[in-house]
Amino acid sequence: MASYKRVVTRRRAGTAVLLCWLVSILVGLTPMFGWNNLRHVRNNGSLMVICQFETVISMDFMVYFNFFGWVLPPLLLMLLIYVEIFHMIHKHLNKKVTVSHVDPSHYFGKELKLAKSLALVLLLFAVSWLPLHILNCITLFCPACNKPSFLIYVAILLSHSNSAVNPVVYAFGIRKFRTSFGKIWKQYVLCRDSDGQLPQSVSQKRHRRDDLENDNDDDV
Repeated sequence: MASYKRVVTRRRAGTAVLLCWLVSILVGLTPMFGWNNLRHVRNNGSLMVICQFETVISMDFMVYFNFFGWVLPPLLLMLLIYVEIFHMIHKHLNKKVTVSHVDPSHYFGKELKLAKSLALVLLLFAVSWLPLHILNCITLFCPACNKPSFLIYVAILLSHSNSAVNPVVYAFGIRKFRTSFGKIWKQYVLCRDSDGQLPQSVSQKRHRRDDLENDNDDDV
C-alpha cells in the first residue's frame, strides 16, 4: 500500500487522466481533419450522401488507426498485465499457505477481489467493442461478404452500452465506488446529505418558495 501511494501520486494520476483525454480527442477528431470518405464522394460528383456511418467514415481509419492502433494493443497489454497480477496474487497465497499454514483469504483477499472486479471491466470492454471492430474488419478486407443488419445493430448497441455498464460493475464490485456513487446519488439526484436530510441551501430555497406562495395566497 505504501509503495502504491509513492508511485500513484496525485500529479501522476492527473497526468494519466489528461493523456487519456488527449488520446481520445486525437482519435475522435482525426476523421474531421481529413481521414474520411469526403474525397470519394466528391469524385463521384455529388455531395448528397446517405447518412450512415460506413458511408461517411473511412474503414481504413476504423481498422488500421482505431482498432489496430488504439484498441487492440492496449487490450492485449491489459490482458497480459492482469494475467501477471493474478499469477502473483496466487503465488503469494500459495506461499502463505505453505509457510504459515493459515487461511489464505486473510492475505491478499482485497487485492484479489479488486483485481477480479477490474478484470470483469476489461472483459466487458472486450465483449462490447470487439464485435463492432470485427465487423469493420470484414467490411474492409471482404467487401463482398454479407453482414446481416441484425448483427450490425447488436454490435452497435453493445458498444454504446459499455459506458452504461461500467459504473454498475464498479459499484457492485468495489466498495469505495459503491459508497461514492451512493453519495452522488443522494446529493445531486435526491438532494439529500449524508444523513438523509435536505442540504441547508435547498431547504432555505424551499422555505422561501413556500413563504412566497403563502404571501400570494394571502393577497388573493
